[in-house]
Amino acid sequence: MSVPTEELPPLKASLEAVLMVVDEPVAEITLAQLLEVPTVQVAAALAELAGEYRAQGRGFELREIAGGWRFYTAEFCAPVVERFVTEGQQTRITQAALETLSVIAYRQPVSRARVSAIRGVNSDGVIRTLTLRGLIEDAGQDPESQATLYRTTGYFLERLGLRSLEELPELAPHLPDEITDIEDVSA
Repeated sequence: MSVPTEELPPLKASLEAVLMVVDEPVAEITLAQLLEVPTVQVAAALAELAGEYRAQGRGFELREIAGGWRFYTAEFCAPVVERFVTEGQQTRITQAALETLSVIAYRQPVSRARVSAIRGVNSDGVIRTLTLRGLIEDAGQDPESQATLYRTTGYFLERLGLRSLEELPELAPHLPDEITDIEDVSA
């Protein structure tokens, strides 16, 4: 049952209320459809809210991440929230998981076998862990080998603070200078 538009709270208040309860970024078009207002109007209101919060020095921010909008802790308040949430315990990503995640991020969609070949070690356990943590997901099957392919998730983008994979840094500046002949192993 739809509530008539004239009975809805003001746009900014409605956006704040919805964004306060989401657990993943929400696209402008989704918010516009929900609130029955033009997407352009929603985009402008979100940008205004984000600017207002920044200008006021609030402990939270409204950010556009991974194709949608969501509230986040302001960076200057992160240590306080981290202390509250973790109570001295931190779950860090292992070197193996970081390597595997990097291979998947830059080569996706990619099979377990290709990840293992690039890393030089079996990556099955790490891939299971990354899947359980919601950082990667099944991306279908390779038509030739029938191997399961993996890709990063929206949660991956969110955790890295990226809007899209195009914002990943280029690899070339991070490669050693002495490498002259790099063969594309994905071919």
